[in-house]
Amino acid sequence: MRMYDIIHKKREGNELSAEEIQFVIREYTENKIPDYQMSALLMAIYFKKMNPRETADLTMAMVNSGEILDLSAIKGIKVDKHSTGGVGDTTTLVLGPMVAALGIPVAKMSGRGLGHTGGTIDKLESFKGFSVEMTKEQFMKNVNDIKIAVGAQTANLAPADKKLYSLRDVTATVDNISLIASSIMSKKIAAGADCIVLDVKVGDGAFMKTSQDAHELAYEMVQIGKNVGRKTVAVISDMDQPLGLAIGNALEVKEAIETLKGHGPEDLLQLCLTLGSQMVLLSGKAKTKEEAQNMLMDTICSGAALKKLQEFIEAQGGDASSVMDTTTLPTAAYVLPVKSTKAGYINKIHAEDIGLIAMELGAGRATKESIIDLSVGIVLNKKRHNKVEAGDILAYVHSNDMEKANKAVEAILKSIIIEDKPIENIPLIYGIVE
Repeated sequence: MRMYDIIHKKREGNELSAEEIQFVIREYTENKIPDYQMSALLMAIYFKKMNPRETADLTMAMVNSGEILDLSAIKGIKVDKHSTGGVGDTTTLVLGPMVAALGIPVAKMSGRGLGHTGGTIDKLESFKGFSVEMTKEQFMKNVNDIKIAVGAQTANLAPADKKLYSLRDVTATVDNISLIASSIMSKKIAAGADCIVLDVKVGDGAFMKTSQDAHELAYEMVQIGKNVGRKTVAVISDMDQPLGLAIGNALEVKEAIETLKGHGPEDLLQLCLTLGSQMVLLSGKAKTKEEAQNMLMDTICSGAALKKLQEFIEAQGGDASSVMDTTTLPTAAYVLPVKSTKAGYINKIHAEDIGLIAMELGAGRATKESIIDLSVGIVLNKKRHNKVEAGDILAYVHSNDMEKANKAVEAILKSIIIEDKPIENIPLIYGIVE
């Protein structure tokens, strides 16, 4: 089997066999295929695409390129949730404790943030002492004991994906449905959960800019999950403005805690209830969406979810006292208001721009080597459709550098579009793909 022939075959728009796909992934992972040939194949796939069978085969070839976690020692049906990435996406910190408080095992592998999207692990490290570094045995013990654990993705999980993604990132082949779907699902399948709920973001701050592309990606990933025997559901949600109000690690943690206390932003709560209800349904704990949502709301009203967050933070070495006293979380030296220069309706908040502004403040990584400042970020005071007057506070900038803070204020004003008439409503949930 020759790589040249496989590149030529896909360049002509023909279907690759399972054996050819396995050969490519195996040989590339073992450094037997050079980057220039793999780049050529990725570009051929980008333009000629892959069918569902090829995508499923590519996914499983990447799954089998490394370790597959065996979570059979964890009692019950294990559930996991994955977001395709957004701005202010704090859902894991809210719905993880809610679902775990119902006795459903949440065994989650998470990553760090890169670019304008935040990472769950970075946010959790706002709790002093919190660590995702633990043995597999400890990870499974935590899930068995308190029903939730979050671990870091190891280099041995789907190593082919890591290698391929680095190449896609520098060859303009990231935004292809099959390549995105196989990348996400290979990691989720290798992580060992029985059920997977996917939060597919759509809009300005997401990879998928249109509803059609988001539905296509959601369908592709759900099909992959079902083809390999994993119960999989995708929720398509809005990312045309930041989710909730907070953008930045410790700021988002505070918002998650407030949500678990019953005082969080409505859109964040509703999305968590939608995603969480799918996790509850897949686990078999409820028969209808309404029943599942009621069960989840009960964990907030009773305080069970907040208590579960404390148990989870403590079990992974973190200072759980910050759950009840959020003033002990990292705090920025300066807080600057962003005041509206005109009256009207907020018709657009450029989510990606807001994420990049937060990154410039230090809340995110421009490169993998960048050091994150957990205390900085942006807290919105107004959202899309809100009516504002000149002088109203649109947001607050949290910074440890006054020069960066002043630049952020100017940039935020350009990122929030205020017009005379309100636009039509944009839904929070576009649909559910089962």
